[in-house]
Amino acid sequence: MAIHADDLIFDRPDQLEKIEGMCQPDEIIRAVFDCKGAQTGFVGITNRRVIFYDKSLTTERKAMITIPYSRMSLVGSEDNKGRFFKKGHFVTDRLTIKGLGFEDTSFEFRGGDKAHIAHRIIAEYLT
Repeated sequence: MAIHADDLIFDRPDQLEKIEGMCQPDEIIRAVFDCKGAQTGFVGITNRRVIFYDKSLTTERKAMITIPYSRMSLVGSEDNKGRFFKKGHFVTDRLTIKGLGFEDTSFEFRGGDKAHIAHRIIAEYLT
């Protein structure tokens, strides 16, 4: 069974359960966020990887996708008209992961605060 971080953040219990089902026994779930937009239903962040539910409109198939931190080269927040959130982070609800061997993957969160938290957690594992 997956382990929950002491400071676990999640939007919906059903999405957390789906991420739990994808995790290895000693994997720690840090956050699960509901997303908006056409492709991504939700995104889970663990101590090993980012897991997201892809419900692309271009196919009839839906899939759980995993991006391990070892395949990521950077995580970035969009500049939203030059407004700053705090401590130099932009106010935005969009986060993009650039990786090795896959196309850029963007997530549109339900609020800049959640995008900021996701950025912070992912950046911890990229250093």
